[in-house]
Amino acid sequence: MAYINLTKETFNETLDNNEIVIIDFWAEWCGPCKQFAPIFEKVAENNPDITFAKVNTEDEQALAMKYGIQSIPTLMVTRDGIILLNQGGMLPEEAFNKLIKHVKGLDMDKIREEIAQEEEEE
Repeated sequence: MAYINLTKETFNETLDNNEIVIIDFWAEWCGPCKQFAPIFEKVAENNPDITFAKVNTEDEQALAMKYGIQSIPTLMVTRDGIILLNQGGMLPEEAFNKLIKHVKGLDMDKIREEIAQEEEEE
């Protein structure tokens, strides 16, 4: 298995201890989630330098609520503990790979500066 299952006990620690974490919020009864699962697993296997994780929204309702998950599947991407994407819907494999390439190429110092500026303006 190329991904880990997250719970409320392991969620923050996983985000804190891994540079890039890609999380699939899903549920057993969700048809699109079942369609997306093999894509998620294949992309995870092809990117061993990234932490891939799944959150079962039925078992972890508090996490789903905390992160505003309103539809599933929802893909959340974090880098250096910063949420870069939190978007419902499944991605085709090609788009998923492009997303990963984009995330790997981001200048996180610049993103931290932008976040700091936004917080100062509030």
